[in-house]
Amino acid sequence: MPFSLSHRPASFGLFLCLSISLGADLSHAAGNAEAGAQVFKKCGACHTATEPMNRVGPSLMGIVGRPVATFTGYNYSSAMAVFGEDGKVWDEERLSEYLMSPKAMVPGTKMSFPGLRKPQEIENVLAYLKTKAAP
Repeated sequence: MPFSLSHRPASFGLFLCLSISLGADLSHAAGNAEAGAQVFKKCGACHTATEPMNRVGPSLMGIVGRPVATFTGYNYSSAMAVFGEDGKVWDEERLSEYLMSPKAMVPGTKMSFPGLRKPQEIENVLAYLKTKAAP
């Protein structure tokens, strides 16, 4: 007998739909580094991701996986220093939350940027930053 969805239980259709939608969500979650480079232009006035030098803000080279408030030579706000005292690391989840609203996560931060409002922009900029290894 040839394969037909009509001969499958109803749960198979649900499984198929869930599998397709989960697969789409997983590929969406990865972000696009090329698009992230464009988003990073919003950050580039204060940060660099291609050089291990500080500007108004610290270099973001190697930010993913780096302990909070630890880039050499940057004078972090006391609020950011306190936020990082317990060994927090800038993982993707923490960066996503921070980039959505920096002042909500770290009241008193020097970062004046209000945040990225679109989740896709955050995913893309994170994909871009992950391509920039620590110095």
